[in-house]
Amino acid sequence: MKNILILKSVHKIQGSITLPGSKSISNRVLLLSAIAKGNTKLVNLLNSDDVTYMLKTLQQLGINYKLSNNRTRCLIIGNNGHFKPKKKIKLFLGNAGTVMRPLTALLSLNDKCNVILTGEPRMKERPIKHLVDTLKSGGAKIKYLEKKYFPPINLKGGFQNYFNNNLIIDGSISSQFLTSLLIISPLLHNDTLINVKGNLVSKPYIDLTIKLMKIFGINVHNKNYKQFKIIGKQTYLSPKEYIIEGDASSASYFLAAAAIKGGTVRLNNINKNSIQGDIKYVNILKKMGAIIFYGSNYISCTKNTLKSINMDLNDIPDVAMTLAVVSLFAKGTTTIKNIYNWRVKETDRLVAMYNELKKTGAHVIIGKDFIKITPPKYIKKVIIETYNDHRIAMCFSLLSLSNNSVGIINPECTTKTYPNFFTEFKKISIYN
Repeated sequence: MKNILILKSVHKIQGSITLPGSKSISNRVLLLSAIAKGNTKLVNLLNSDDVTYMLKTLQQLGINYKLSNNRTRCLIIGNNGHFKPKKKIKLFLGNAGTVMRPLTALLSLNDKCNVILTGEPRMKERPIKHLVDTLKSGGAKIKYLEKKYFPPINLKGGFQNYFNNNLIIDGSISSQFLTSLLIISPLLHNDTLINVKGNLVSKPYIDLTIKLMKIFGINVHNKNYKQFKIIGKQTYLSPKEYIIEGDASSASYFLAAAAIKGGTVRLNNINKNSIQGDIKYVNILKKMGAIIFYGSNYISCTKNTLKSINMDLNDIPDVAMTLAVVSLFAKGTTTIKNIYNWRVKETDRLVAMYNELKKTGAHVIIGKDFIKITPPKYIKKVIIETYNDHRIAMCFSLLSLSNNSVGIINPECTTKTYPNFFTEFKKISIYN
């Protein structure tokens, strides 16, 4: 029997939230700390399923670390180079793309490894062909174990890049493929040129990777997102301590709630200088009519009349989902464009969002890479199927800001990135 969480109709949103650490930053700095020279103390690490998979995997690959009782502080003992598993090993990575993709690249550097990377059923439906093709072009020995072009895969190293220092990667499906190549490039013998084929999606995540690499002593030359140059034979150097800023994707739900039915909500541990691309969401919400204030280490949002938008949100596909639900409370028809990569996330998000938005009474049209939403006069009382997708569960919690309650099927799926989400959401909810 499916577990359903009923969120009662909320009268008003008011309060303060201290955001947990960013998932995208947490998993990147865990990996960079592991391959760096020196020990790194990470502060405000996210405690979630995806981060747990990364930590467990690092441990299986021989990395030592000390984790605090609340799992938000971690001392990583750096390995000073790529991983060297001594025996055949099978790594289960859940549905964590931020673990699967970079590990595929890093483990391809070790000639003597024999590693199987696998995960949940949905991970076996998430494409990895573009990354594997590029690694194979540099000599990597990678075999698909079930469905061609998808995990699980068997890695036996082989990627050298001694002679061919020009790599080509298709950037049209996932920026994580390019991120993975960027991370391994300083460890290669020669300087590397990475050439991007097609339109690169989610560019802010590449900016994030490059900024974090710089903190660990590595510079990347970015030529208009078409070509990247990285000097070879380098060593990642620990920054000794790194404080992880609050998760901008998670911030979107609370800011949206305030914009729809505030009061004012204040989010601590994030500001307008965030290195995360999803911080752009704040200005989009402001453009829709919300009242935004930036503090030294917080952002607040206050209710105002919301109007529709028509925007290309290719750069920020995760928070584009939040905006899709916010559009139900806005005046006019909202169009969100260039979001084809919704289809290859935790579920086919274009189809899933279409199905669930329609339940509310909204008029919804989808195409290959867009969604158009006209809000209903009254939002119906509905039960939301989450497709085991954490972001669907979180963004549709906003329906409780209508005059009806909402049911969320399988609310536990939020443990992927935000185990305490519903507790925090309730904290700022005022009921009649």
